[in-house]
Amino acid sequence: MAREHLLKIGVSGVRGVVGDFLTPGLALSFAQAFGTYVGRGRVVLGRDSRTSGPMLQHAVASGLLSTGCEVIDVGVLPTPTLQLYVAHTGAQGGISLTASHNPPEYNALKLFNKEGQFFNHYERSELIDLYHQGRFDEAMNHEIRHVRKEGDAALNIHTSKVLAHVDVELIRSKKFRVALDSVNGAGSVMSPGFLTSDLGCDLHAISIDPAKIFPRVAEPRPDTLDDLSELVTRTASAIGFAQDPDGDRLAVVDEHGNVLDNDDVLALVTKHVLPRFPGDVVVNLTTSSVMDDLAAAEGRKVWRTPVGEANVVEMMLAVKCAIGGEGSNGGIIFPAVHYCRDSYTGMAFLLEMMAQTGKTVSQLVDELPRYFRKLGKVTFGHGRLGNLMQALEENFPDATTDRSDGLKLSWADAWIHVRASNTEPLLRLAAEAKSLNRMEDLYGQVTRLLS
Repeated sequence: MAREHLLKIGVSGVRGVVGDFLTPGLALSFAQAFGTYVGRGRVVLGRDSRTSGPMLQHAVASGLLSTGCEVIDVGVLPTPTLQLYVAHTGAQGGISLTASHNPPEYNALKLFNKEGQFFNHYERSELIDLYHQGRFDEAMNHEIRHVRKEGDAALNIHTSKVLAHVDVELIRSKKFRVALDSVNGAGSVMSPGFLTSDLGCDLHAISIDPAKIFPRVAEPRPDTLDDLSELVTRTASAIGFAQDPDGDRLAVVDEHGNVLDNDDVLALVTKHVLPRFPGDVVVNLTTSSVMDDLAAAEGRKVWRTPVGEANVVEMMLAVKCAIGGEGSNGGIIFPAVHYCRDSYTGMAFLLEMMAQTGKTVSQLVDELPRYFRKLGKVTFGHGRLGNLMQALEENFPDATTDRSDGLKLSWADAWIHVRASNTEPLLRLAAEAKSLNRMEDLYGQVTRLLS
């Protein structure tokens, strides 16, 4: 495999396989570039529970200190918690050491500006140029600052901002039995207390020890959550929640042990939010058309962006929307809490929705507009991407095309989206249609062309 495929500098920062590609030296240099770019002051540093986390944390802290920054160590905490804390405390920026949904051999530096948001295109370009130039600020001995630990404060701020937007007493009165799988990630630190102490749930949890390795595939998908499904049915839980290692993505299991499509998770939260908050909806190109139906019912518009939280947030800021996210990966972004993917906002809103309606998760999903969806991925050789996209477009001349992120082909009753992954050397494929046969036929045609 080509070397460049195992180290990616993208919309969220720098990510790669730890060892030959993502090294302490590279992490230190990026931290020096980051510290030089944001300027001397407080920089919040946190991580998920990956084995490589402490090693990279020392390297990044050293790089920040060398440029005259004060390092605020929040320890193992969810990425959205770190993002909120950056904005709340007026820090110069933040770095979260996490490869999110990627396998454990990966790690990454997620980089945030002083608003606790991913760098926009211009900020990102300037930072990368600075990194390549290698001309970093160098603090003199008397200018070197300290590392301070503030993890509990960050956790409390995140929790309070989420709870301010739901009827906590109503949720607590229902005493919902809830199952949880935090994959031994950063969510293990916050999620049990959030669901029990704050929301009054009867919790049955697995994989909530951040000192242990990930017991399943990091990405919470239907094919990786058998243990959580079994836990839901065995404990007769009303709902099950699954997180990825840094706690920004949310997967949901209904009361029968069925894992919901991630698009349906975002759709449920959107349906709950739109009647209460003004503004449009922003999602990525791969998110289901169910969002268009829900928005139209409330007289709102849907704006679509390339895949990537940073892209969605940039559009959300521009149009002042009510809610946004990425249905394809369980990413819910509710601006009133913060412009970031946040599994805790999703959990709170879903529990409130159940409490207010008296309906089960499966009943709520049955009320959503019905679409059939399928996601997949294929490997591709370096240099072949352009030819593959051209072949797809030529084979579907009747489709409306969107080339803003790979290629999306759309019809009145269906669409298909093919793009290069932001995090792995793969082509990601998504198809949706109003009928199962139409979706399967479309997906099959495209996979045959790609292979």
